[in-house]
Amino acid sequence: MTAVFDPDTLDTEDGGREQTWALPTDEDSLLRLVRLLFGEYWNEMWFGVLIEGSALEVAAPNAPKKIAMYDGYVTVDFGRWHFHLCIGEHTASGPELGRIRRCGRAEAYRRIGPDGAPTSWGVRLFNGRDEQMLTVMLPTPFLTNTQQLTDEPVWEHLAAWDRIRAGFLGLEPDPRDRTGKGFRHH
Repeated sequence: MTAVFDPDTLDTEDGGREQTWALPTDEDSLLRLVRLLFGEYWNEMWFGVLIEGSALEVAAPNAPKKIAMYDGYVTVDFGRWHFHLCIGEHTASGPELGRIRRCGRAEAYRRIGPDGAPTSWGVRLFNGRDEQMLTVMLPTPFLTNTQQLTDEPVWEHLAAWDRIRAGFLGLEPDPRDRTGKGFRHH
């Protein structure tokens, strides 16, 4: 695994910035990431697809009953409903569709507010056409697990972010992540 120390930084429409770090996209790494997020942090995060004009933010109803692989797809099964992500070699639909469906890019990101402090953290997966497959909004110190504002930052909420930085990027916790004063929507 190659550690990436300098993130890509982009300006956002709200006057802030977003930093991204490339994550490995091999099947073993992505399966480990899915198991970490949905197996351990299912009750503290939201996930869905965030594209221009639509934000689907879903909270898991319970811990997954099963996380399993079949023909390149990981299935995260919550019992009453489930979802699939193509993270490995998919052969049933042929090589071209298999290449398009498979996760081709993954990234960890954090949004930096206009004051220079991080405000939110997450992970995104993109398919072979660079279309968004999934966004996971990681726990933030500024919101409870029911998306209510906290009175004071709860820095322990950065545990998932710190584990992703350490386990997938080889990076220590960043003191900058603990400089924010709050969270607000624009």
